[in-house]
Amino acid sequence: MATSYPESRVTLDIEGEPIVVLREAVSIAFFMGGPHEELALPLCRALERYRRAIEPRSLAWYVDRHGDWSPLAEEADAFLTEAVMHPATGRIEVSEKPDSVTGIRFKYRGRGLPQQPFFQLTPHGTFAAEFWLPIEFLEHPGPEWVRALALELGRELPFHSGYVGLSFDAWGWAESTTPVMKAKGFRHPGLLLPGLETLATKLGTRLWGPTWLNFLGPPVLNELGGVEGLRSRLHSPSTQVEALSPDRAVVSLGPVPEAGDVEAGDTLPAYRELARLLEPWLYAHQGAWGGLTEAEVRQWERRFL
Repeated sequence: MATSYPESRVTLDIEGEPIVVLREAVSIAFFMGGPHEELALPLCRALERYRRAIEPRSLAWYVDRHGDWSPLAEEADAFLTEAVMHPATGRIEVSEKPDSVTGIRFKYRGRGLPQQPFFQLTPHGTFAAEFWLPIEFLEHPGPEWVRALALELGRELPFHSGYVGLSFDAWGWAESTTPVMKAKGFRHPGLLLPGLETLATKLGTRLWGPTWLNFLGPPVLNELGGVEGLRSRLHSPSTQVEALSPDRAVVSLGPVPEAGDVEAGDTLPAYRELARLLEPWLYAHQGAWGGLTEAEVRQWERRFL
């Protein structure tokens, strides 16, 4: 790797078995609107592309309707296709393992069918899909491979926004994980906090970022003057703006994701430049977030401003 990343592993001994409850990973997430019928097939294609990319590793367990982990076994293809095409609920979660976090995981949060109650209860709700990769994938196959996969997924999906960045992969904000995520998250501004469930119900067309790769679609990209308007307002030598379609683009902040380190004076200037540009469209959370108080959430959200 061209850079090093802060270690955030937390392992618990449960009945003699080492269980990883927190680790470093790369999160690839997209937020989409519109009717489910227009999203389902592109999302199926994106999920299949992700599954091929992670081979020989695989998504082997899923959360069933009772909230328990069950093995996918031979019916994985049919189950995942049915779950995405005809979601009975607004939740799909599949993982490599049912206990330890490994960085191999797919999550969907959003609307089940029918959709009307979702719109009534969450007016800023959106479809959210998250594809995880272990941080080791930045070593091999490498950051260019990770970026190429993220762009392939993005080209499949009708996103309003999306991101790819270093993140904490954890089952939740627990007594064992919260202190680590708080300490590392405030010291290293390039690390994203987990919380797809919250973003799915509240983000809408606003943005959650900036991160290493920033996917922008309507309406924000249009309001920024399109790809050329966006490109003309970003001047960091490490920043690249690439059009994915007439109304969607990705902003890359350097060849590799960076964690930064405020104690060492590494405040990620390219990230700060993009944050200042996007500030009018950034999501501002109200209330606590996981193990963070409302004041801590606000401090973390404004880490680049």
